[in-house]
Amino acid sequence: MTDAAMSVSPYWELTFDADGDVDGPERDRLLAQVTERGVRDLVVFAHGWNNDRSDATSLYRRFLAPVPELAPKARIGYVGVIWPSMRFSDEPIPDFPRSVAAEEVRAAPRPVLDKDTRRALLQTFPGRATVLDRLARLLDERPAGTEGWAEFARLVRSLLESEGRRSAADTDEEGEPAVFTGDPVTACEQFAEALAALGPAADTAGFALPNPWDGAKELLRQAAYYQMKRRSGTVGEHGLGPLLGRLAKAAPGVRVHLVGHSFGGRLVAFALRGLPEPVRTVKSVTLLQGAFSHYAFAARLPHAADRSGALKDVRRRVDGPLVCCHSHFDTALGTIYPLAARLAGDDRSCAGNEIAAVLGPRWGALGHDGAQAVPGTARLDLAAALGGGLPTAGLVNVDAAAVVRRGGAPAGAHSDIVHPELARLVLAAGRIT
Repeated sequence: MTDAAMSVSPYWELTFDADGDVDGPERDRLLAQVTERGVRDLVVFAHGWNNDRSDATSLYRRFLAPVPELAPKARIGYVGVIWPSMRFSDEPIPDFPRSVAAEEVRAAPRPVLDKDTRRALLQTFPGRATVLDRLARLLDERPAGTEGWAEFARLVRSLLESEGRRSAADTDEEGEPAVFTGDPVTACEQFAEALAALGPAADTAGFALPNPWDGAKELLRQAAYYQMKRRSGTVGEHGLGPLLGRLAKAAPGVRVHLVGHSFGGRLVAFALRGLPEPVRTVKSVTLLQGAFSHYAFAARLPHAADRSGALKDVRRRVDGPLVCCHSHFDTALGTIYPLAARLAGDDRSCAGNEIAAVLGPRWGALGHDGAQAVPGTARLDLAAALGGGLPTAGLVNVDAAAVVRRGGAPAGAHSDIVHPELARLVLAAGRIT
């Protein structure tokens, strides 16, 4: 029995590989048992960046713990989605003890790769141990001159070729992020500048030109995130979506409620693209700090009227509200994401809170300021949403900054989602009483 099963029941897990293939026995167990257990509402939760199953199930256990008390008479079942993602060990999770490795990284004078992060990277990029070892040495040695930078950039780019050419685009615009194809020194200088602005010494007087090696680890981090972004869409569209179609046939009376954090939000959103017609069993979707473009649901992009978001049509697949939680305290999505998501070069310097203003809204993330460029989107704060103001259908932005506000650099409040208010929001979105 997993940790999550100890506090919420009945609980099932669905494990997907990088191609979206689900574990057969787990799938069959869910399809056979969900009706037997008398489930009426099934909450399906997908994690964001986590290193292993225990991290994911701990998130599910803590987030879902208040639900049985909040809805004691509801017949709720729970599914924890397990998919291959990763988290750098220097990214703290609120209310989690910081690991020894993370403390070593924090105290280090430069951005080395600790053993836990290297192990996670190897799981993310299997068969690339030699490349990862060389990247770790370059981060340690910080060689002067252009040769070291050229090698570093080449090795980072080579990692992204290990999972084919799957798209990570949230819109139908062409191109790969310039952070991987442009000048690596410029990109890492901007990352270094942004990280310095987020750090504890951000308000100190003085000025110094950024050392690009201070941002080099961030380039590698973004390569891992880009891989997770691609993978989350694949698992959602080709794995979870079709499985929900099978579930609708096996248990047609069960109401499904999708919940996703970070890239898990992208996973459940793309699951709607893979949901077979004419299935209408998904009754609500709640995206917690979604790590994808805030234009993903737009029929027309403000900067390119002939282009659209990759998820422009999925709202009609939800027989209820599609709720996008956002917080301006999420610096991972408000500061670093716009730099990494940029598709065209921009030689202007950016740091801290100035990044969004300099790059403009084109590069914003849904979890930072909500869904954009979708007419009719409702906009509420958390109190209003929980006070009965949540619409019963359509796209809804909910400002969750009242609770999603704690965390350190570089992620900020990105993982600060375990709050009873957000569990109540999931219930309200699904009209689970």
